[in-house]
Amino acid sequence: MRSLTYVGVNSQRQRVAMGRAMVREPMAFLMDEPLSNLDAKLRVQMRAELARLRDRLRTTTIYVTHDQLEAMTLGDRVAVLKDGKLQQVAAPTELFNRPANLFVAAFIGSPSMNLVEARVTNGQVSFGSNSLPIPPGVDLSGHSGDAVVLGIRPSDFEDADVWSSDLPTIEAQVDVTEELGSEVHVLFTVDAPPIIMEDTLAAATAEQGEEIISLVAAQGKSSFTAQVDVRTAARPGRSVRLSVDPRRLYFFDRKTGLAVGAPETVAASPA
Repeated sequence: MRSLTYVGVNSQRQRVAMGRAMVREPMAFLMDEPLSNLDAKLRVQMRAELARLRDRLRTTTIYVTHDQLEAMTLGDRVAVLKDGKLQQVAAPTELFNRPANLFVAAFIGSPSMNLVEARVTNGQVSFGSNSLPIPPGVDLSGHSGDAVVLGIRPSDFEDADVWSSDLPTIEAQVDVTEELGSEVHVLFTVDAPPIIMEDTLAAATAEQGEEIISLVAAQGKSSFTAQVDVRTAARPGRSVRLSVDPRRLYFFDRKTGLAVGAPETVAASPA
């Protein structure tokens, strides 16, 4: 009878441990954060090596990690747990595009999803001084006039002056820009209440190691991040027009935290 093999070596001798495990031809590999003690460069190398082994061996592997990058790149299916309870199990792209609840939405993705309190009225979703149309196919009739949680991923924003389109836009006063070479992160403040709930705090704790409530949130405002093209002219202290595809909006029930409506999966903006 073939055996289960546990691999939990957090050292540079991991290749040896993996080799010994492979020789036994186990029915499954059980990996408990095998890369957690490696430095950043070696972790990237070992992640690629594990992916090659996975594709070559096709052996069932159960991989436990707190690192979402490892989970999303190595897993065919990813199970997200909170306090020992299963929140969602799906393919990586499904988790990213269709999170089941606020915890999954806030935890999956880097930079994390922008979440803000909004209201649904007359086919529009309004947050602070901004309004965006509710896309066709998203049924929020049961929430008309009520507060909902609106989610927008940073990657679903674009500088409207760089990529001209007929998409709706919002005006943002830039607080900070982070130039990363291949992209620019534009940080700005929205005059609408932030979402500080158990699920979002738990997601922040899981990602950062501690609960973080910004000074902006303490003032009853929300801090947003837009991930835009490097050609943007956005600079601190200036205003910028940001376009967003309404089909990429996410909606969650304010009380239960469960997703409502069903945002379509559309192609990403051109790079």
